[in-house]
Amino acid sequence: MSREESGRPCVVMLYPGRSAEDEFPALESHLGGVRLPVVHTWEGPTEHSVRALRALGGRDQLAPAAAKARRQHQPDAVVWACTSGSFVYGPDGVREQAQWMASAAEVPASSTSIAFLESLRALGARRVSVAATYPAAVTRHFTDLLASDGVAVCAVTSGDVPSGEDAGLLDPGQVTELVLGGGHPDEAEAVVVPDTALHTIGRIADWEVELGRPVLTANQVSAWHGLRLAGWQGSTPGLGALFANGTGAA
Repeated sequence: MSREESGRPCVVMLYPGRSAEDEFPALESHLGGVRLPVVHTWEGPTEHSVRALRALGGRDQLAPAAAKARRQHQPDAVVWACTSGSFVYGPDGVREQAQWMASAAEVPASSTSIAFLESLRALGARRVSVAATYPAAVTRHFTDLLASDGVAVCAVTSGDVPSGEDAGLLDPGQVTELVLGGGHPDEAEAVVVPDTALHTIGRIADWEVELGRPVLTANQVSAWHGLRLAGWQGSTPGLGALFANGTGAA
């Protein structure tokens, strides 16, 4: 159903595996008036290794999924909802991925990695701490991407979780410990939590109160940036500073 037919912006989330894709229906309900359907790009395991993640984010995976999204949903934008499967391609590669998808879907496209960069820019946050699930060797690719965009990383936690499936099985207490327990220095203007396999929606506002600064999580920023590409300028409480007003400013 097109936007003209439904009256609601539609952003398709291209999602690998089966972990936390239920976050997108939750976001739909919270936001109201938007559509965030999921198209799965990969049905196998989502191992947290650079080799496996590069395979996950290859053109042979993303372009057919983006074309399927166009046929099934006639979206206004598409997002590769996978942080690690985008940042392992580096600063130039993440933009190239977006071009593959945009060409196949015939609409603007982004990825979670790009969405993190755009979200930090919207909030004016140029110094961050990172709470990641990945092994340190994978996390380093993410911090390198942030640095390439002028974002200083003040502190890093790497959880050494072996796969997206394992990350999706972390209970609420374990996720909160990852987000709050890393030791965030005063100079960090935001806390960044990559990995779209984590369940975070519904707890971001509480974490921001606890930490006293914005918290950006993978599915949150994926939806935000995709909706901005689709022309949506709404705001809503309960999803953190990023969604606090129509521009995304804190």
